[in-house]
Amino acid sequence: QVQLVESGGGLVQPGGSLRLSCAASGWSFIFYTVGWYRQAPGEQRELVATVSSGGNINYADSVKGRFTISRDNPKNTVHLQMNNLKPEDTAVYYCYACYVNDYWGQGTQVTVSS
Repeated sequence: QVQLVESGGGLVQPGGSLRLSCAASGWSFIFYTVGWYRQAPGEQRELVATVSSGGNINYADSVKGRFTISRDNPKNTVHLQMNNLKPEDTAVYYCYACYVNDYWGQGTQVTVSS
């Protein structure tokens, strides 16, 4: 069974940092594109960052220069380092994996507020 489990969300002040992690269990995602999406209240889910099996990285314009995605294939994990967080980054963040089919984690809440 394909499972993606996120961790690392929480409450942080503007300008702060958080590191999200996603672990895949029961399967290897070495051939998958993996990454992160987010969904704010009342908004559609949007891409944050993805990294392909070949290492090609794609970022949303709104996070370029602040967020860094990385993947560790032997450990079946993908991370999102988020720096200089802004209130508009507040959302539920979802881990994502795609290889023919899409798979999603359960989501982790990130709240940026003073």
